[in-house]
Amino acid sequence: MSILIKGVQLNQRVCDLYIEKNLISKIGDNLNLPADKVINGRNKAVIPSLMNSHTHSAMTLLRGYADDLPLMEWLTKKIWPIEARLTSDNVYWGAKLACLEMIKSGTTFFNDMYWHWEGIAKAVEEMGLRAAISSVFIDFGDKNKQKEQIEENERLYKKSKDYSDRIIFSLGPHAIYTVSEESLRWAKDFSDRNNLLIHIHLSETEQEVKDCLEKNGVRPVEYLEKIGFLGQNLIACHSVWLSDREIEILAEHKVRVVFNPSSNMKLACGKCFRYKEMKDRLLCLLGTDGASSNNNLCLLETMKFASFLVKFSYSDPEVLSCQEAFDMATKAPAIGFNILCGQIREGNLADLLLIDLNRPELTPGYNLTSDLVYSANSSCIETTICNGKILMEDRSVEKEEEILEKAKEVAYSLKKDS
Repeated sequence: MSILIKGVQLNQRVCDLYIEKNLISKIGDNLNLPADKVINGRNKAVIPSLMNSHTHSAMTLLRGYADDLPLMEWLTKKIWPIEARLTSDNVYWGAKLACLEMIKSGTTFFNDMYWHWEGIAKAVEEMGLRAAISSVFIDFGDKNKQKEQIEENERLYKKSKDYSDRIIFSLGPHAIYTVSEESLRWAKDFSDRNNLLIHIHLSETEQEVKDCLEKNGVRPVEYLEKIGFLGQNLIACHSVWLSDREIEILAEHKVRVVFNPSSNMKLACGKCFRYKEMKDRLLCLLGTDGASSNNNLCLLETMKFASFLVKFSYSDPEVLSCQEAFDMATKAPAIGFNILCGQIREGNLADLLLIDLNRPELTPGYNLTSDLVYSANSSCIETTICNGKILMEDRSVEKEEEILEKAKEVAYSLKKDS
């Protein structure tokens, strides 16, 4: 399919943009090229689509189910018990709901960790998004669970080759307090042998640090370095309880870190992401976390919270500017895709958004990046395109009503049985 967007604003310039198949083929003035679809870009801006670097997609089913609790109580008494009853079909509909929400809020790539990998992969394929999908790996030191989890991940890795290149298989050891050292070593070895990403929660709470010190005599990052787990294939999420030395170690190993401001505030993790110390040394990305701990998947909101929380924490209005926050939400292709996206330029993947500039929130329009980060909400996004395919136009997504109704049905059946 070819798409011609006429007269759209791109970086303060009005131009035409031509998409062929899944790539941005041409950017220029008054393009006269054959197109299957022509979009009037008047009073619209084109920007890169957003990238959610840490979430648990199908937790949309648990939105509002267990609010206002400490992290470990929330996990052990509410979330894990209900997740134990999830089926692949449940997760499929929860993931479809997540994909719908992300399409409507401008996200076209997400880095996911959740149960029932195949249910999520099926939803992503059908909804037209990109995702790095990992199956949660938890063994609690149990040898039988360890064996089961390893066999399941090996099976899913082979199965992942049946899907399109919009789906990346990754490994998802949950955290150092839920995964044995042996399993972490296996994950690192399997990742290295197959060039896979590893997606883990790291140093999210003070208790995690205290427990690691008591058990291993070192802090979490030091422990992971000791067992040879760290590397540039690692995506470390949360990472708020870090010492200066741990930041140095992560930088030495080129680990990517993900800031989840909404989740960290809601679950009262007790620390702010140390952006000032990390920004020039590590690739810092943004994530929403799951919809049970946020409670939405809107990266526009997350960018604002990230910037405001860091400014407040450091008493510094200049730290984590709107441009930096925007960059954190569009850099995620660096974690997995060979063809660049995250920028609107010829030869890049056609993953982009059209923003309606005729909005009160975006008026008078001095600085679009500032407006997007500090003022906008998802209703300002008119069109979402991923891989050269229009997933939303005029705020409308195909089969939206069906997804909403089925997701409600699944969610209430789970809650009823809890």
